[in-house]
Amino acid sequence: MNVKIDTKEKFHVITIQEPVFSGNMTEEWKQILDKTRENVTGNVIINMSAVIAMDAPAAESLAAEQQQSYEKQQSLVLCCLQPSLEEWLDKQEILELLNTTPTESEAWDIVQMEEIERELDL
Repeated sequence: MNVKIDTKEKFHVITIQEPVFSGNMTEEWKQILDKTRENVTGNVIINMSAVIAMDAPAAESLAAEQQQSYEKQQSLVLCCLQPSLEEWLDKQEILELLNTTPTESEAWDIVQMEEIERELDL
């Protein structure tokens, strides 16, 4: 799986550089996420701008990772979804389970706001 990882102070940005994100990639994807979460705060932004198609197992994997992140007090935000992919996720009733933003900049803001919320809850 071809990805680019950019490490920031409070989060990592993982840019998927594949046009199709399929279920047979989920194990490798999970390994990438787990390794990335070991550093900094564990917060992750997934830039999906290059992804034009996804299958149901991959989408379900993203939803499961979203839930696990919040259980671990970490943020997971998807950004830059192609309109057709966003529409497909909505029809699969998975979009509502994901934390998504139109731009990477907005995803940064969400992660930083969630960090502040977690600090205030302590």
